Amino acid sequence: MLSTVRAKQIIATCGMAILLAACSSNEAPEYIERPVSELYNGAQDLLDAKEYQKAAKAFDEVERQHPYSVWATKATLMSAYSYYQDNKYDDAINALDRFISLHPANPDVPYAYYLKALSYYEQISDVGRDQQMTQHAMDALDDVIRRFPDSKYSRDAKLKKDLTVDHLAGKEMSVGRYYQDRQEFLAAINRFKSVIETYQTTTHVPEALARLTECYLALGLEGEAKRTAAVLGHNFPGSEYYSESYDLLVGGDGTGPERSEESWWDSATKSVSDLF
Repeated sequence: MLSTVRAKQIIATCGMAILLAACSSNEAPEYIERPVSELYNGAQDLLDAKEYQKAAKAFDEVERQHPYSVWATKATLMSAYSYYQDNKYDDAINALDRFISLHPANPDVPYAYYLKALSYYEQISDVGRDQQMTQHAMDALDDVIRRFPDSKYSRDAKLKKDLTVDHLAGKEMSVGRYYQDRQEFLAAINRFKSVIETYQTTTHVPEALARLTECYLALGLEGEAKRTAAVLGHNFPGSEYYSESYDLLVGGDGTGPERSEESWWDSATKSVSDLF
């Protein structure tokens, strides 16, 4: 009986030893600190080779091993850039926020703000989807323009902001057309008015005025329709939407108005701001 118990104890002890040996063999390799220049150059090589995910981790390792070196500061920004190139925009934004927070006086801070704006801008979806990301992009671009007005990044941010504003206006137009097609004219009018009031510099304003004219006519508000069409004709006389609206009101043949025919709205409002 004792020999049986003893044998079981020996087997259990051996099993434990085998288990411990297996666990030790699976442990992470011993940490070895490497020179900061070697780490950074290795990360840069990965970036140059377009191994963006590996490059980001390698730059993170520079900061982990040498957190107080000047290389670490640069590595934080390069890690964000690597994430951006890999389309890992959330990781890029997180890294950039950390860089801005830790190094607010660094000469590369304008670029960090700009890259953050690009990380939002690259995620702008089509006009048929939710535009929260578009608003984030707009806010981030505004940050660049406001904080660094004389920088090269500000100039590009202004161009991208114009495109972003146009995108938001396009979203409003898309929703307005949806309501108009469903004959929910009051809801459509609110959307088209929003485009005219909020996005006056965009390419969508002529169509918004034309659709607004159509909605007013559909509701029997001929006076409002004529006033809106007059604004359209005064501000966008060469627009196809002007011809459409005029012909809709006077029953024309699709060629638009002749000058002599415009007397009925000569005294009408011509300013967009006076519509509201």
